[in-house]
Amino acid sequence: MGVLKNHFTDFSKYFPVWERLTPAQRARISENMIFRSVSKGTVVHNGSMDCLGLLMVRSGQLRAYILSEGGREVTLYRLFPMDICLFSASCIMHSIQFELVIETEKDTELWIIPAEVYKSIMEESAPVANYTNEIMASRFSEVIWLIEQIMWKSLDKRIAAFLLEEASLEHTNQLKVTHEMIANHLGTHREVVTRMLRYFQSEGMVKLSRGTIELTGKEKLESLSAE
Repeated sequence: MGVLKNHFTDFSKYFPVWERLTPAQRARISENMIFRSVSKGTVVHNGSMDCLGLLMVRSGQLRAYILSEGGREVTLYRLFPMDICLFSASCIMHSIQFELVIETEKDTELWIIPAEVYKSIMEESAPVANYTNEIMASRFSEVIWLIEQIMWKSLDKRIAAFLLEEASLEHTNQLKVTHEMIANHLGTHREVVTRMLRYFQSEGMVKLSRGTIELTGKEKLESLSAE
């Protein structure tokens, strides 16, 4: 029971407008929210009909992506500790129908506030409503940025940027990532990624081995990504 209580105490530190809620609103969240530990590779939300609730990440990492009818994926954004995902509670925003899938990239701990609970508090509390709008604006900015990347930036530059981002997130130049995973993130085909990575290897930017990509020429990758 003490561990569970600590999870609720932690939540108040992660939710920026907690102190601006009334005691009754805080009690409503505490009594209804769920704490989950989820293993890597688990789909925690699948499509607009799955109105799970608002997600807040305590630890770990998740990926939000869309899936085409042909089965191709493209990552819209990632979620890290202290990030909040509203699209997992899409039923509280009737004008938005996002067929979004959210999957854990690492073992993850998260809180879930049921959609109806969050909606009722958002309707009562101006700080929560404003905070929700800020999150929405931030996520849409990320999606617009992604669209610009897909439309205007060549695939070699996008792959270079992805590898650099992964190295930064994992704090290593030895990346445990497959060509298929890169293709899924960027919304392209594995064969295309493989050809591009082989070109990178011939230019001394990476060294390829089974299930691993080592960044051997980060300056060249940075230069390519920035062009």
